[in-house]
Amino acid sequence: MNWRPRIIMVFAKHKVEDYVKWKQVFDEYEAHRKASGETSYNIGHVPGEPNSLCLLFGWDNIENAKAFINSDDLKATMQKAGVLEAPDITFFETVEAG
Repeated sequence: MNWRPRIIMVFAKHKVEDYVKWKQVFDEYEAHRKASGETSYNIGHVPGEPNSLCLLFGWDNIENAKAFINSDDLKATMQKAGVLEAPDITFFETVEAG
């Protein structure tokens, strides 16, 4: 096993009205996400369901990740982006990667 620094990850899953609309708002919000501690992101969707998104984010620390996810600003931005439901969020810390 190679030692690697532990990384805070956030997994989110939710449905959106329209991926193209959602992605535009997501891209416009990038500077704010980065300033809040985001270090990386991956966007995917459930196969055959392009508006059912699966998102994986790297974050600088757990405190910043939780503060961002729980912020009123994020909630307002998600509404603007057409998110249809409260996201299912999981915070985790990597212990090994390959």
